[in-house]
Order: sequence, then C-alpha cells, then structure tokens
Amino acid sequence: MKIPRQDAARTRRSLLKTASEVFAEKGYRDTTIAEISERAGTNIASVNYHFGDKETLYREAWRYSFLQSLEAHPPDGGAPDNAPVEQRLKAQIRALLSRSTDPDNKGFMIVNKELASPTGLLEEVMREEVLPITERMESLVREALGPGVSKVRVRFCTISIIGQCIMPTYISRLQRHKPDAQKDSWRIEDVEAYAGHVAAFSLAGMRAVRRSVEETHAPGKYSVSSVKKSGRPRTSAARRKVSARPAGEQRSK
Repeated sequence: MKIPRQDAARTRRSLLKTASEVFAEKGYRDTTIAEISERAGTNIASVNYHFGDKETLYREAWRYSFLQSLEAHPPDGGAPDNAPVEQRLKAQIRALLSRSTDPDNKGFMIVNKELASPTGLLEEVMREEVLPITERMESLVREALGPGVSKVRVRFCTISIIGQCIMPTYISRLQRHKPDAQKDSWRIEDVEAYAGHVAAFSLAGMRAVRRSVEETHAPGKYSVSSVKKSGRPRTSAARRKVSARPAGEQRSK
C-alpha cells in the first residue's frame, strides 16, 4: 500500500527531530536505529525507507538541526543589506552567538559529540551548510578592512571573530554541569552586550590592521633593499630621484 505523501513527510520530520535529539544526547556510536524508531513512534523500516541507513540519518539529522537554528536565528541578524558595515557585523555576530548559546540547538550538541568521538561523517554536510555562512562573514570582514589587505589577513580576522563567539560557548556549556557554575562563571548571560563587545573589539583590531597596511604602502616609507645596499634607509622619493638620473651619471656616483 502506498503511503500518503503528507503522512510520509510527517514521519520523515518526526524521525529527523527524534534522531537529532538522540544523537545530541548519545553521539553517533551509542545511538541505535531501534531507539530512534521507538522514540519517534515508528519502526525500523521507516528509517530504511526515508534514509536508507544510519549514516545518512546522522547527516540529515544534523542538517535538520542546523537549518532549524538558522530559522530561529537568521545569519544576517536582521540587519538590512544597505546598513553600515559596523551594524551588519554586529548583527552577524549576535546571530552566531544566539545560535551557539541556544540550549535547543541540537546541531551544536551533535558536533560536540562528534568532536569527542570523530566519525568523519559530518564533514561534507557541514561544509555544504556552514561554508556559505562563513564566506558571508568573510566578505563583510573584507569590506571593513578595505581592498589593500591580503586574503590571508582577511581570513585571520574572520577566524578571530568566529573564535571569540565559539570558544566562550564551549566553556559555558562545560561549566553548566559544575555545582559552582555561577561562581566566577564565563557563561555568556547577555548575548547582546557580548556581541557589542566582540564587534567593537574586532572593528578596532581591523582598523589597526588596515592602518598598518596603508602605512606600509604609503609614499616615503623606507625600503628594505635600500638599507641593505647603502647601510641607511632610502625613502621612496629618494629612489625615484635616483632612477630619474641618466645612466652614466648614476654610475659615476
């Protein structure tokens, strides 16, 4: 008998939701298809019908959880595309923090279990779903830094921002299970305030990077090659003056 499309979609969603909860609790290796089926109120045949095997269900359960977190906390943070770069950066930081600190974010918990006991099964699906978001953040960082900054520096600044958002989240989740968690806690209680701090701190750092690059390439800066040859620094203006002399005159000097 053919399963009605509406019922099949409902069963698939139920399996994804239940699987994400169980994988978040136990990780991949300690989770069984039988337990997921029982908790979802269906049978093992339904898992095989919709996903084929446990590995596929694992990947799709993470994807489901991740997309749910994006729906709850959109990556743009609600900032319009024409807003100043500072406003858009803060909004993206706030969205990232909101997703990572959300206690209902099963995708984050699944990744924690995966890091503790790696299977390698999530690498491709995470690259598909996470990469566009990190690229959006990197594009914003590039805009803030300006065109003269190298790709490597842009990447370093992007990693720095994401790290400021992710690491305190891991620490706060670890501290949550300690009896004295409230004492000298690193837990992020005020996401808005911390997002403002990370944005201000990061923008100040990027302004320093941009200023350093502009000063390095500014006219009149000393040349390393001129120091090696003459023993004293020679400015860009002096190098242009020398190069403008006739060849014979330069040799006579």
